[in-house]
Amino acid sequence: MKLYYVPGACSLAPHIALREAGLAFTLDKMDPATRRTADGEDYLKVNPKASVPALRLDNDEVLTEVAVILQYIADQKPDTGLAPAAGRMERYRLAEWLNYVSSEVHKQLGPFFNPKLPPAWRENQLSLLAKRFDILAERLKNQPYLMGERFTVADAYLFVVLNWTNLFKLDMGKWPALTDYLGRIAARPTVQAALKAEGLAQ
Repeated sequence: MKLYYVPGACSLAPHIALREAGLAFTLDKMDPATRRTADGEDYLKVNPKASVPALRLDNDEVLTEVAVILQYIADQKPDTGLAPAAGRMERYRLAEWLNYVSSEVHKQLGPFFNPKLPPAWRENQLSLLAKRFDILAERLKNQPYLMGERFTVADAYLFVVLNWTNLFKLDMGKWPALTDYLGRIAARPTVQAALKAEGLAQ
């Protein structure tokens, strides 16, 4: 398999999941300015949506969208517990969290990548995010991971987008459960390996 990525983008989540699952894969970095990859591919031919991640499977099919790719990876190695078995209520709970992270956290933090974000819009986004962070902190104050005692692909995704708060220098002091969570996930060997591979850590 080949994972197309941009360092530190949401593609870091499947990168972490691939390492957690112990699957064989290669990486191909995409340049957002040129839409070319380090291997010389035209990324728009890989994924016409133009965004990362994309995962090229061994049969040459390409999967896109973070939540879908994460579940695919987890299902390749069900014994890892990265996702509950399909058809179980716990799997739908995982899907709930993946959707929540995607629509309510990822999409609310995304505008901060725009250096021309108007101050009024920034304040509005911060207000929305505070409500989301309250919900997440309540969930994580008495358990280590979103689904309880076991790390899942939802944690890989949440870690990546919450970690952007450091990039944007957002004050997370009100949510110690979330800062503790970030530290706990960051300490995982697979996460450290992914960060190093993307040039984001020593």
